[in-house]
Amino acid sequence: MTVGVVALVGLTASACASHRFVRDNVAVVDSRVDATDARVTEVAGTAGEALTRATAAQKLAEGKFLYEVVLSDDSVKFPADADTLSPEAEARLAELVQRLKAENRNVYLEIQGHTDASGPEGYNNALGESRAEAVRRYLSVQGVALNRMATISYGEEAPVAPNTTPEGRAQNRRVAIVVLS
Repeated sequence: MTVGVVALVGLTASACASHRFVRDNVAVVDSRVDATDARVTEVAGTAGEALTRATAAQKLAEGKFLYEVVLSDDSVKFPADADTLSPEAEARLAELVQRLKAENRNVYLEIQGHTDASGPEGYNNALGESRAEAVRRYLSVQGVALNRMATISYGEEAPVAPNTTPEGRAQNRRVAIVVLS
């Protein structure tokens, strides 16, 4: 009987140790889960705030776009490897300046230079920038304030037509002027 009592006490003691071990480990895991839940909630909140800001920025940007003038039709296309404005292009730009003066609004112009895919990418980026700068210089001489204009070159990155035909390449040699309020 003594042996039975000792065995029973031993089993009970080991069971208590096992329960304590499990409780301690479960407590550690529970604290990690709680910390993870808190972090997920924090990240979800931050992501939600970012989405809200991005949506507001999109609405703001949509409200600022007024119109776009593209110098790419047959009368004002840039010749291959050239950044000089034709007399027709200058006439179109003069019309734009008159329109801007008539509207009498404080606008901002983003002048985007584009090229066809002929030639190396670096060269095309420089050529697109030269075309945009030629337009900016002309507009400046006509009275548009330099601080209201910025140029950017897209080079060959944003074609409006396939570069596989001469006609398509000619359409891609262009300058777009985005007018923002």
